[in-house]
Amino acid sequence: MDAVKKTARMDTKKLATLAMLTALAYVVMYLSKLMPSVNGFLDFDFKDVVVCIGGFVYGPIAALMMIVIVCVLEMVTVSHTDIIGCIMNIVATASFVCTACAIYKRKHTMKGAIVGLASAVVVLVVVMLAWNYFLTPIYQKIPREAVAAMLPTVFLPFNAVKGGLNMTATLLVYKNQIIGGDVTDTAAQGKIRGFKMPEATTAPTAPRLP
Repeated sequence: MDAVKKTARMDTKKLATLAMLTALAYVVMYLSKLMPSVNGFLDFDFKDVVVCIGGFVYGPIAALMMIVIVCVLEMVTVSHTDIIGCIMNIVATASFVCTACAIYKRKHTMKGAIVGLASAVVVLVVVMLAWNYFLTPIYQKIPREAVAAMLPTVFLPFNAVKGGLNMTATLLVYKNQIIGGDVTDTAAQGKIRGFKMPEATTAPTAPRLP
C-alpha cells in the first residue's frame, strides 16, 4: 500500500513538473517571437532548451508530449501558420530534442549530453532540409526551384545556427546543474535542482542575566 501511495505521489509530482516546464516552454516561445525572422518566415525558437531539460529528466516520450502541446497551443494562439506549419514546428523541435534526449537517456553524463546535442543539431539540419524542400512550396506558395536554391544559402545555415544556439544554451543550463534535482525539493535525490538554498543559520543566543 505504501508503494502504491509513493508511486502516486511520484506520478503527481512528475505531471506537475512537466506541466510547469510546458508552460515555461510556451512563455519562452512567445518571447522568441519578439526576435526578427529570417527571410520573413524562419523564426529562432528557444523553447527547445526548456523541452530538452524536461526530456533529459523524464525521457524522449515525455519531451514529445510537451512538444506537441506547446506547438498546438502556439498554432491556436500566437502563430499565423496553419496545420502544416504546426506539423513542421513539431518535426523541427522533435528532431532536435528527441534525438538529444534519446542519446542522453543511454549515457547520463556531460559527454552524453554533448554527444546527444551535437547529434541533434545534425539531425535537425538534415530533417529540415528535406522537410523544407518538400513542404515549403506548399506552405509558402514558393516555386520548388526557388526553395531548392535556398537550401544551401538559407535553410542550412539557419537550422545549423538555430541548433547550435539551442545546444549551447542547453549545455549552459546543464553545466550549471539545473538538471539533477527537483523544483519542489532541494534534496539531491530530486528531479530538477539548480538553485542552491542558503544554509540555515542559528541566531545568536542572548546571554542570560544573573
